[in-house]
Amino acid sequence: MINAVLFDLDGTLANTAPDLGHALNRQRLARGLPALPMEIIRNEASAGARGLLGLGFNIKPGDTGYDAMREEFLDFYADRLCHETTLFPGVADLLDQLDVRALPWGIVTNKPARFTIPLMRELGLSGRAGCIVSGGDTSRSKPHPDSLLMASRVMAISPNECVYLGDDIRDVQASLAAGMEPVIARYGYLGSVSAPESWGARYLIDQPQELLDYL
Repeated sequence: MINAVLFDLDGTLANTAPDLGHALNRQRLARGLPALPMEIIRNEASAGARGLLGLGFNIKPGDTGYDAMREEFLDFYADRLCHETTLFPGVADLLDQLDVRALPWGIVTNKPARFTIPLMRELGLSGRAGCIVSGGDTSRSKPHPDSLLMASRVMAISPNECVYLGDDIRDVQASLAAGMEPVIARYGYLGSVSAPESWGARYLIDQPQELLDYL
């Protein structure tokens, strides 16, 4: 019996890639580099600052200058948090149907609360979500299960009664470690690590509404 639905945010609930990409390209243009096309940025958008800085500058945590570039990226993103970000097509209808069914839903993301909370407010969802767990709310982020387990505690629903919809291999890893049923949003960003069919989830959907068929 599924009694709650949890969602990843970037690449699952909302298409945040345009505003994330704008921040990255602002950095590149400031350094005399050409802007990257959105179809390339989209693949790394679920990995946040780490993935996008790796894509844009071939730099990773621990490298010289990484921390400063990350802070610059986040400041640029904060300047333009929800200019082009929208819910994916079909997500609004899915959430409406969950509300009609009195099936609680919430958000579990690695995105820092500095961005998650105002973004949810801009999207008109902050008052509807049963929980919002952001990056930094637990000591370890996905792929560790801590944030998903926190969400189940906040919603007072057992992990084995929760489904988690995400678009990244870390979402599946965290779900399985938490004892939840992972569902892969194949319409999302997916990254470039491996094919989503190999991630270990039993269910994959191509449109948000397909989650209702599973439920």
